[in-house]
Parts: sequence; C-alpha cells; structure tokens
Amino acid sequence: MINLEKYEFWFLTGSQDLYGEETLRQASENARKIVAALNQGAPCPVVFNPILTNADDIERILRKAESNTACAGLIAWMHTFSPAKMWVRGLRSLTKPLLQLNTQFNAAIPYATMDMDFMNLNQSAHGDREFGHITARMDIPRKVIAGHWCDSLFQERVFAWMRVACAVADARQLTVVRFGDNMRDVAVTDGDKVAALEKFGWSVPYYGIGDLVHYMNEVDDGQIDRLMREYADAYLICWGDDKERTLAHIHEQAKIELGLRLFLSDKKANAFTTNFQDLHGMKQLPGLAVQRLLVDGFGFAGEGDWKTAAMVRAFKTMGHGLPGGASFMEDYTYNLEPDNMMILGAHMLEVCPSIATKKPSLEVHPLSIGGKESPARLVFDGKPGASLCAAMVDMGNRFRLVCNETESVSAPSRFGALPTARVLWKPLPDMLTACEAWILAGGGHHTAYSSAITSDYIRDFAEMCGIECLVIGNGVTISTFRNELRWNEAYWGGRK
Repeated sequence: MINLEKYEFWFLTGSQDLYGEETLRQASENARKIVAALNQGAPCPVVFNPILTNADDIERILRKAESNTACAGLIAWMHTFSPAKMWVRGLRSLTKPLLQLNTQFNAAIPYATMDMDFMNLNQSAHGDREFGHITARMDIPRKVIAGHWCDSLFQERVFAWMRVACAVADARQLTVVRFGDNMRDVAVTDGDKVAALEKFGWSVPYYGIGDLVHYMNEVDDGQIDRLMREYADAYLICWGDDKERTLAHIHEQAKIELGLRLFLSDKKANAFTTNFQDLHGMKQLPGLAVQRLLVDGFGFAGEGDWKTAAMVRAFKTMGHGLPGGASFMEDYTYNLEPDNMMILGAHMLEVCPSIATKKPSLEVHPLSIGGKESPARLVFDGKPGASLCAAMVDMGNRFRLVCNETESVSAPSRFGALPTARVLWKPLPDMLTACEAWILAGGGHHTAYSSAITSDYIRDFAEMCGIECLVIGNGVTISTFRNELRWNEAYWGGRK
C-alpha cells in the first residue's frame, strides 16, 4: 500500500573546473562514498550524479530531475567551491524539495600534513555558504542539515527529511474520495478544494454513497467468509448476549470493507471520508472496515473532513516502517483535574489500531448518532509515549498547519463502558497553554495523530508545500504565540 522505495533522491555535488582533473576525481570518489553511506539506512535510494562544474550541466540535471516522477527531491553538497551564479538558471525552475548538506568529507583537520591541495579539496565551509547565499537570495524553500556525514544524528535528520519529501510526492498524486459531503453546517471540515489541488496536489472528488453500495453488492459470500476467518484470527471477538446478531453485524462490516477496497482501487484513491449524515442504502456507518484500511496505509477522516484524511495519509507515508503508528483522531473530552490535566482522543468508530497497546477486541455496540444499526468496531487503548496531533486549516486566503506536541499516557483506570478506541495525552507545554494556543490558531477538532514522527517532520512538510506552520510545544507561551500569529498574518496573509 505504501512503498517508499519507488521514490529516489538525486545527490548533486557542486564544484568548478579550476581545480583540475585529479581534484575532481577525488571529489567524485568522496561523493560516492557519502552516497553509499546514506544508502545503508535511507528509506529509499539516494542516486549519485556526476560532479557539477558549469551552468549548462547544472541546468540540465535540474530540468531532468523536475521531469522525473520517481525523483522526490534533491540533496546538494558543495564539496569544493562552486560559484553560485552557475546555479541560478537551474534553480529558477526548481519545484522539487531541496536539501543542502553542510558537511565535509574529512572529519578532522590533519594539522601536521594538510597542504593547499587538501584545502582546495575540502572547501565545504566555503562552498556551502556560497550556495546558501544564492538559495536565500532567490528565496528557495530548502532544508539545511549541518554536521559530519558519518554521524548517526546527521543521517537520521537526512532520512526524516527524505520521508517528508516522499509524503509530499505522494500528495501530488493523491485522490481523497468523499462519500457524501462534509457534515452539514460545520466550518472547519470544509475548505477550498481547488486551492488544495493547486497547493498540495490533492484531488478531492465527490461520490454518492450509492456508488459504494453498488460495489458492496458485487461482493460474494466466499470473499466475506474468508475475511471473517481473518477477523477471528486477528482480534478478540466479544460475542455478547446474542452471538448471531454480533456475527451478522461483523459480517456487514466485512462486506463494507471489501466494497471499499474495490472502489478505492478502481479510483486509484489512497484516502477517503465518510459522513454519518449520508448513509442512504447502508445498514451501518463503516467502522471496522475503516480501521482495517487505516492499518494498511489509507488516509481517512470522518464527517467529510478531506483535509484531515489527506494529512493522515501523509503521516502514514512519513512514518512507514518506523516504530509507532498514525490515525485519524478527534479531541473528544478533557480531564481537568488540576494535577493531572489530559485530553481523551477518540472518535465514534474509526481510530487506527496501529497505535494500540495490545490485540484489539472486536465489538458491536449501538451508535447514538446517524440512525443506523449497531456497527462493529475495534476497541483498544492507545500506546503511551511521545506523540503529536496536527490539523490542516483553511484560513480563507491560505492553508495553516497547526501541530501540538503531546505525551500519550496510560489510562489511570480501566475504561469500563466506553465502546470506542481511545488514547489519552498530555499536551505540551501544558494543558491550558496548549488548548488556548490551539484555539487562537483556529485548529480544528479533527486531527492527524502520530506516535512515529516528530514536529520536525511537520515543519519540513509545511516548508516543502509553502504553507504556514504553527507548532505548540515546550517553550511556547500565549503572549509569544499571539505575536507569532500576528507576524504570520503579515508574512503569509498576502502570499499565494
């Protein structure tokens, strides 16, 4: 479902032709060694390219990268001194994410043996500043990572940036299917779909719920029986007082799941939304079916919230293969005890079991909204640990990405009657500051939740997409946050 290895990153090494062939051969060999080291742990391939020493070659390689759909980003390193005017023509048309490495092949200064040949070869301190000047002057969005290329923290930061760039590349071809529209009269789940297509690449087509029902009706009993056996192996089924009724309601979710998979495959869609106000022709609101698609990497949000569905897909892509998980989430209710303030995150049905502490239970309970029969769903507690929530907000003239760093915790008592999956978290820097800042920023009640990535991923995603980003975490105060909102309005308010 998610395959990061279909993407690649082109490694560009800058130099010039004044150093002579021997120096350029050595620079090429050094660059190859750095690429090989990165490929030992990178989430997708890093591709070596020949040393760049003139404007024509630079423009040619950058244009080639722009037209290559597999190329998700460029990693630039000025091994020696590369005069920045050579880069201007190529950089003018750059739209791919750009990472500048501020590194050096040699880790330590060889005091006793260094000569001018060594100095000419190891001029990253010189060349990187020249390249940094021209990208700053041209106002090109980019990431700069400083350190030695062998250092594990340096490499981890590079790999995290690559993951975000993969999510951006995935977004540029993302289709978010809307089964019905957004929940009636709700503001934050709505938004400008044309602007989203222009800014992120998200296509957000509408389909009637009857289109899904048609696919469900094409599912045969043999397919459903096989999936029911899979459910029995994967989950702890709570049969309740009426086993036949429970079985029938789980059977209906299996039918929904199979229909959804066929529909989304045919539409080449990797994210979708549903709406409990638009279920004509369906017996249940999709619950278990959605949770299982979430585990497989699909993005989802309830109530027609297509922006959150797209962000859940982005989180799934960024965190693919990392410890932890990602899910659609909603701030549901507060614990306001002075010494233990927390938020309970949940939703009616559709929380992803990738964040579960243990094997989920499969249960059937009434749903007090929507007017349909009791849907089957997975019930579990979320894992404790570092986490975050983020909401994509349409501010009318721009998109704003709001992120809150959080610490998920174990419940102090057992949830004895709550029939939904849930997770408790403590927002940073503290509950009151985080809630006030979130509301001041216009953040929605729906979020994409992750225990696999950090706020650095969020900042990089916003930078690559050219949108406003606000992070609420340690060190934030309401007075400084209000000022950031005012400054952002001055900067972002007039930008397209």
